[in-house]
Amino acid sequence: CSTCHQRHQFDPAVARHSEQCKACHWGKDHRDWEAYDISIHGVVYQVNKWNPQEFDFSKKLADADYVGPTCQYCHMRGGHHNVQRLSTVYTSMGMSNADRGAPLWKEKRETWVSVCDDCHSPRFARENLQAMDEACKDAGLKYTETFKVAENLMLDGMGEPMPKDLAPDWSGQHIWSLKIGAYHDGPKYGGAQGESGEFRMSNCSDIERICFESVGYWMTYIMKGMAHGSWNDATYCDGSFGMDRWLVKAKAASEQARRFTALEK
Repeated sequence: CSTCHQRHQFDPAVARHSEQCKACHWGKDHRDWEAYDISIHGVVYQVNKWNPQEFDFSKKLADADYVGPTCQYCHMRGGHHNVQRLSTVYTSMGMSNADRGAPLWKEKRETWVSVCDDCHSPRFARENLQAMDEACKDAGLKYTETFKVAENLMLDGMGEPMPKDLAPDWSGQHIWSLKIGAYHDGPKYGGAQGESGEFRMSNCSDIERICFESVGYWMTYIMKGMAHGSWNDATYCDGSFGMDRWLVKAKAASEQARRFTALEK
C-alpha cells in the first residue's frame, strides 16, 4: 500500500496523482509514464493539476470530474485496486507480432472504449485503437526484417554463438538466444529438438542486442505511445525512428561480419 499511498501520509488524495505511478511505471521497456506525460492528456494534467477546480483530488475516483484523465482515472476507474481489470496492456507490452484486432481481445477493447467515452465518442476511441493496431503491425514488419538479418547471419555460420562460459538461459541451455517472433529448436540452432533459447538482454552478440532493443524498447515505445495518445513518442521520439535506425545497425553489423568472414577465408 505504501508504494502508492506513501507511508508517512497515507492520503488517498496523494495516491490519486499520476506521479505516484511514476515510481515504477517508466523506463525503456515499459514506457508508461513517459508516454502519458508527453501525451495530450499528460500535458493537460501537468498544466492544470494545481487547480482544484480542474483536478479535485479530495473526491473519490468514482466521483471525479477531471478536466483530463490521470493514470488512476483510466486504470483504476471507480476506485477499484485491480489495475489489470482496466489495463490496456496485452500481448507482451506490444512486443508480440499479434493481431490486436482479433476477436480474442474484443472484450478488452470494448472495456477500453467504455473508459474513453466518458469524454470522447466511442467512434473516436475505436479509431484510436485501430491506429494503434496499424502502428504495431507496421512495427512488427520492421522487427521481423531486423530479426531475419540476424537469423540469416547465424544460419550461414557467421553469427556469434552463446559462449559456454556465460550464464545459460532459463532452460539451462547455451543455445542461440533470439526467441521472440519465431520459435527455434533443432540442431541448426544449437540445441536439441524442443529446446528454444530465450531473448537475452546481455551475454549475447551485438546484433542480438540490437534485435532485443528493437522489439523490447522501440516497439514498446510505439505501442505505449499509441495507447496513451502520445503520437510523438510512437514516431519521432524513438519509436518508429528508433526501429528504422536499429534495422540499419543490424544490416551494417551483418555486412561487417560477412566481409570479415570473407577476409578470414
